[in-house]
Amino acid sequence: MKIVVLTGAGISAESGVPTFRDADGLWEGHRVEDVATPEAYDHQPTAVHRFYDARRAALHAVEPNPAHLALARLEASLGDDLLVVTQNIDDLHERGGATRVLHMHGELRSALCRGCGARIEWLGDLVDFPPCPRCGVSELRPDVVWFGEIPYEMDRILVALERADLFVSIGTSGAVYPAAGFVQYAADHGARTLELNLVPSDGTHLFHEARHGSASVLVPEWVDSLLG
Repeated sequence: MKIVVLTGAGISAESGVPTFRDADGLWEGHRVEDVATPEAYDHQPTAVHRFYDARRAALHAVEPNPAHLALARLEASLGDDLLVVTQNIDDLHERGGATRVLHMHGELRSALCRGCGARIEWLGDLVDFPPCPRCGVSELRPDVVWFGEIPYEMDRILVALERADLFVSIGTSGAVYPAAGFVQYAADHGARTLELNLVPSDGTHLFHEARHGSASVLVPEWVDSLLG
């Protein structure tokens, strides 16, 4: 059985990673327009770097939770028949043991060079505008997909959805496209669909089945049921 799992902010929130937006529509106290658009970076790159440098540093204080560990356990059993597509820019899936993970919105621990286009593992700060290790130009920006930019790996994701027998959405709002459209796309190509979310998402009605509660509880239970 081929499975595609989509994960969102809800799975990492249980590890202490702040969710994308709070009740006021802000991102950790900042307007999205001020930290998550190409225009914001062009206008105030230092402020944007400080925001992402702080988030990158904060990764040291969080650990994978039982939901991340359960997905890694499922991968160990299914191998190439499981693909995790995440909207999250943290590295908790990898630290939990998963290897087949696509970060459609980029990664905090990566920098993108606007000079040569290289994507480079980056664990330190960017606020001092260090030179690119590949081309030497000081044009490194956070390797994060901002509003108005095209998510990574979309061709590969769509092919996986077309081939999937089961599509599972974990901890996502069902409100942000293109990820919000994955459930319908998978279903249209014959997949069964399952939502595991703290509360019903905007797209709950599109799934064949939905279970609501903590990801740290629901995901291990679901994996246990699959693996017997």
